[in-house]
Amino acid sequence: MKGDIVFDGYRPGVIGQIIDLHMQYYTPHWNFGLQFEAGLARDMGAFFPRFDATRDFFVSAYDSTGNLAGAIALDGIDLATSGAHLRWFITSDAMRGRGLGRELMKQADTFLSENRYDKVWLTTFAGLGAARKLYEDFGFRLTVEEASDPWSGTVGLQRFERG
Repeated sequence: MKGDIVFDGYRPGVIGQIIDLHMQYYTPHWNFGLQFEAGLARDMGAFFPRFDATRDFFVSAYDSTGNLAGAIALDGIDLATSGAHLRWFITSDAMRGRGLGRELMKQADTFLSENRYDKVWLTTFAGLGAARKLYEDFGFRLTVEEASDPWSGTVGLQRFERG
């Protein structure tokens, strides 16, 4: 897997490509639509202009044809109060099950360790078994489960924390 992947940071167009990867997966599998897509655009639109490499982390992964294969981010804006927020972790359908997700998590984990971030959290929902296993492999534990969610109103919300 690693030999045919190029890791990078921000590239023009990557925000739209990350949204597209999310919609390609979450629309057919979970019926996520406008509310989810608009939330991604709003949140990424706020994150990238204020990105600070001393506090935040972002890596994108491109396949051998130059298509976005995956991405992950750590938002450290609320580090002092709630910890770093792991966000927009996604791989393309073609890369799922090939180790790219684990590699992206390793890179994020390295950033957390190097910066001595002792608390990190993410939100997700039940039904994403492979992702949950990966989160747990990296020390995350389910801390909150709610019936409502901000994405579609149909899947509930889970909060995982580490630290």
